[in-house]
Amino acid sequence: MARVLVILAVLLGGAASMRAEDACTRQMLVAAADSYIAAQKAGDLSKVRLAEKVAYTEDMSETTKDKGIWNTALPIAHHLSIYDVARCKTFTEIIVTEGHQYVLGVRLKVAKDGRVSGIDSMVTDKDDWLFNADDYLKYSKAEDWSVLPVDDRVTRQDLIDAGNQYFDFVFLDKFVRAPWGTPCARLEGGAYTNPEGNDKDNCQIPAPLGEMFMVNRSYVVDEEMGTVNVWCRFANENGMPDSHLFRLVKGRYRYIHTLSVNLTGQPVVVPEYKPED
Repeated sequence: MARVLVILAVLLGGAASMRAEDACTRQMLVAAADSYIAAQKAGDLSKVRLAEKVAYTEDMSETTKDKGIWNTALPIAHHLSIYDVARCKTFTEIIVTEGHQYVLGVRLKVAKDGRVSGIDSMVTDKDDWLFNADDYLKYSKAEDWSVLPVDDRVTRQDLIDAGNQYFDFVFLDKFVRAPWGTPCARLEGGAYTNPEGNDKDNCQIPAPLGEMFMVNRSYVVDEEMGTVNVWCRFANENGMPDSHLFRLVKGRYRYIHTLSVNLTGQPVVVPEYKPED
């Protein structure tokens, strides 16, 4: 019996060790995001620990390792990352103000061994919605995106719901209740709704902008930072790629960042909102 117990203990210990090795950690995600930032600065993806097979996507279309923005050395002025341990993914916002100006959104998918198995970039520049990298840098750097005190956090589901409620109110239905907060500021491409830092300002849009469903929504959630990044398309499968980054404090919007890639060069037309009786 004693021998059986010893064997059982060894097996259980080995299983626990395997589970620990397979677990995604925040430290692992921070390392992956930091390595990507170093790679983007150098234009050298070898600085990232890549998995044997990597899925590459840019502006929501499949691409190859040798064609992405990561091959261009960029003088990064500022960056901000969030970490989704449950999904083992990261989202990083990168601002470039020297030379060709960009604001990038980059998602990484990280395997359980810490190697990056997916790189998904969204690239905005002068032809995109309200683009102004200098202002994006100015206002983004002034905001507080630090880890929240535990009492100021909400659940993963609350964060996902807040992202969905924003889209559904702004583009669909005035009866949707979104968690508008005060103070709050919205940064869209470079345009800022609260440039004076007024504590009484909020992000609320008074009525839906029109009737358009945001499709293909996917999420990166960081409860510790109170953030959710939502990627989606305007209206349909071929619509404008879009990134919205939300920060919530005590369950209310505090900051909202948006990046929208205009692939056609034509303005996006939102059908007129027609409220129900």
